[in-house]
Amino acid sequence: MSKTDSDKRKTSRPGSSQAGNKQAGGKHAGGKAVTGKAFADKNAADAADKRGEQARPTRDTGKSTRGSKANVGKKPAAADAPELRPLPPQAKGDKLVEDEKLQKVLARSGLGSRREMEVAISAGRVKVNGKVAQLGDRVGPRDQVSLDDRPQSLKGAEETARRVIMYNKPEGERLPRLKGERWIAIGRLDINTSGLLLFTTDGELANRLMHPSTQIEREYAVRVMGEVKREHVVNMVNGVMLEDGPARFTDVQEFGGEGINSWFHVVIMEGRNREVRRLWDSQGLTVSRLKRVRYGNIFLDKRARAGEWVEMEQSEIDELSTLAGLEHRKAPALTPDEQNRW
Repeated sequence: MSKTDSDKRKTSRPGSSQAGNKQAGGKHAGGKAVTGKAFADKNAADAADKRGEQARPTRDTGKSTRGSKANVGKKPAAADAPELRPLPPQAKGDKLVEDEKLQKVLARSGLGSRREMEVAISAGRVKVNGKVAQLGDRVGPRDQVSLDDRPQSLKGAEETARRVIMYNKPEGERLPRLKGERWIAIGRLDINTSGLLLFTTDGELANRLMHPSTQIEREYAVRVMGEVKREHVVNMVNGVMLEDGPARFTDVQEFGGEGINSWFHVVIMEGRNREVRRLWDSQGLTVSRLKRVRYGNIFLDKRARAGEWVEMEQSEIDELSTLAGLEHRKAPALTPDEQNRW
């Protein structure tokens, strides 16, 4: 696999987010600012006086009492606000700031798609803190995770490089082997199908773009052998029941042809195995050539000839991220070694 000369990048500002912590307090009737604990203690004492009992001080758990009965109708003055407590160390410097699903973190770290990680977990290949993990487990910043007994360095969302390459797969070739980073295929093409194949280093992006709920369009150029009638096209647009469930094209356009062969462009919203071919087969027609020409907003163009790849530009990656419902993230610049390693 060779590389084209088009690998320039455009940059865009990545999105940013802010987070802050606020702790509630109260104000004593005498005008002195007190903490939520002292405020609650005074109210408890007042209630105990009415019952003739001795109040026990409340336990200081470090949690705000905002929303409790002690603070109903009370608003702390800005000048009397209590001193904010520092965040715990793991919330500041660690890669993961909260528990997340194990398969999501593994995929984001470039170890495979989320589906592949679910299979690995089910097979007992993943351990958390030395114990075999189960589907549904969550991991945090202090957990030690291994895959096939190899320790893994888990990455936070902002640490994962989001790179995407477009590859023009020739007919008869299986998935190419890419060197360097762990590249995840976005979708798949069978050995007899050619055309656009996307790879990314971001497992979360791959999962979102492949998941049926995202409803990403895939467009194919199809050469069909046989007489295609209007009723055939109507049937495939309305929907056909295949052995693994209903399937349909959302759009069919005819592009002419010669003899018994006709060319069409079809659009489908999912990526089940050989689904385009099986839809035509259901009408007694045979697909003699099949080429994917578009995936979402990415069109197969002259930048990548058959067997060649090209790195996606920042604007194209941002559009894919928007389709997937993810925040934009700046792609890293290629080093000279990366530009020539394939």
